Amino acid sequence: MTTPLPLWQPATPLQTPMGQWMQQLNQQGDLALKDYADLHQWSLTQPEAFWSQIWSLGQVIASQQGDQVLVPAPAGAPFSQARWFPEARLNFAENLLRFRDQRPAIIACREDGQRIELSYAELYQQVAQLAASLRDLGIQPGDRVAGYLPNSHFALIAMLATTSLGGIWSSCSPDFGVQGVLDRFGQIQPRLLFATDGYLYQGKRIETTQQVAQIAAGLPELEQLVLLPYLDEAPQLPAQSSTPSYQLRAWSALLAHPATEIDFAQLPFDHPLYILFSSGTTGVPKCIVHSAGGTLLQHLKELILHTGLTREDVFFYYTTCGWMMWNWQVSALALGTRLVLFDGSPFAPEPRSLWDLAEREQISVFGTSAKYLSACEKAGLRPKQTHQLPALRTLLSTGSPLSPESFAYVYREIKDDLLLASISGGTDIVSCFALGCPLRPVYAGQLQCRGLGMAVEVWNEAGQAVVGEKGELVCTQPFPSMPLGFWQDEDGKKYQAAYFERFPGVWAQGDYAELTAEDGLIIYGRSDAVLNPGGVRIGTAEIYRQVETFTEVAEALCIGQQWQDDVRVVLFVRLQQGQQLTPELEQRLRQQIRQQATPRHVPSKIVQVADIPRTRSGKIVELAVREVVHGRPVKNQEALANPEALALFAGLAALQEA
Repeated sequence: MTTPLPLWQPATPLQTPMGQWMQQLNQQGDLALKDYADLHQWSLTQPEAFWSQIWSLGQVIASQQGDQVLVPAPAGAPFSQARWFPEARLNFAENLLRFRDQRPAIIACREDGQRIELSYAELYQQVAQLAASLRDLGIQPGDRVAGYLPNSHFALIAMLATTSLGGIWSSCSPDFGVQGVLDRFGQIQPRLLFATDGYLYQGKRIETTQQVAQIAAGLPELEQLVLLPYLDEAPQLPAQSSTPSYQLRAWSALLAHPATEIDFAQLPFDHPLYILFSSGTTGVPKCIVHSAGGTLLQHLKELILHTGLTREDVFFYYTTCGWMMWNWQVSALALGTRLVLFDGSPFAPEPRSLWDLAEREQISVFGTSAKYLSACEKAGLRPKQTHQLPALRTLLSTGSPLSPESFAYVYREIKDDLLLASISGGTDIVSCFALGCPLRPVYAGQLQCRGLGMAVEVWNEAGQAVVGEKGELVCTQPFPSMPLGFWQDEDGKKYQAAYFERFPGVWAQGDYAELTAEDGLIIYGRSDAVLNPGGVRIGTAEIYRQVETFTEVAEALCIGQQWQDDVRVVLFVRLQQGQQLTPELEQRLRQQIRQQATPRHVPSKIVQVADIPRTRSGKIVELAVREVVHGRPVKNQEALANPEALALFAGLAALQEA
């Protein structure tokens, strides 16, 4: 096999934070680590020493660390039952708010040009005021606080105030419809909800106060609703027919508290910090609970070593508060990095907007999705010629596999002296399994390395580790950012079924991957039925819930179709007898999905079919249809109640059209 040519190679790898740290380990621990492969292997064979060193490297602030690093899972139990730093007591927000100087902490930008800058001192002050108000309202450790918010300083301050008290933070972006939010927040029943009066997208002012009122009404245990002034200085909820059970609060009133210091709650390493939500493929989204210590330690490792962030960096990630990359990027505050937030369309007011932002704010680490880079290429953007980007040294891409063509585009049209790091992990671990590596070359289509401390392998169907073959991405050892579990999954059965049933006792991520000869990874997409258009994970069940409200529709099935270096959502509908898929019905279907889920859930194609294949127990078979649409064979058709229905999806003319 021909060795690929690197697109980029590090000029001074030993001068990077990772290189310097490796040399320190050699000097202090009498080690002889020569390269990343050695470093990664050491992190797996000596996990307690490795994670203790990460604690020291990240200068974790804690009232107590304790002597014990890892309590292994009981014999015969999945390694998810392992416990990390069982004696430690710390606070997540305290670690992110360690700096209180006048250096910029947050630059919050909107697509309409509004720019708000907060120093680390100002950020600490506003968090202190809000935290004191939340304490007065009775928020205690373990209480759920939710945000229905745009990616703004409001969301960040609210999260930090909540977690400083030991509250559990969860958030959705405001483009989610009412039912999509209730499917999530309804399960965790927050005591307090921060909500926006609206948001901006593609030049449009989208008000959300009506949705906020409906969401609040659908949360029976909600006690406080804080309405944020995002579009208007003094937003109001619409008049309601009955008196709500919650108290409506103004953001400005909560920030009027005279507090100047924060009494950070000291809590166990595995105290809940975040609740993130799965895509809702097979039902309502799973509520994934992440620990404060595990999230902090994993993010410090990834941001310091794999990303190389320092106080001198300006860090940006295009994300929303409904994607785990929001949770990932905000941890950079613990390093004193300047964080650039952006809310709005990446192509508003014009396609070059984010590159204008990168130039204006002198962004050094720019994060985005594979879909965005592909869209930039199709739009003919050539930032190398149109922008001055001397500070930009790293470009991060995630959400979906980055094609080799996009790798080439980045180096051809954005910047040639640039570490392009395609990274992969997920909501499940609020972090990454594979990341960038400043010690290694970049090869087209490959993720550079498996993360330090992450025992990642690719297994075939027989459960054997393979190199150069496609298979399931697995992790064979415990790591700190494993979820604590799923909310309301008291016996842990759903959690175990989600990750440890495919290969008993081993974490199976659900990604279809390949470990390369260069020790990189290629991700081919999800191995289950999750849709992934534009790098955004979409659950089919969320689409079905909206489609099934139409009396004209008898049954529906949704897949992701590979299309023009991306994935597009295709919805198949079996209509009631005598009904036809008219343009008017298509429009109503799309409008319902857009309003009640998100714009990203809207199918690119809606196709009428005479029948939909089902198992003998009545479940529709998305994976089988996806295989047929892509011209691949379907195994085990005898398990279907109506296998002849599969033939209806082969060679559909509608699926060859844009």
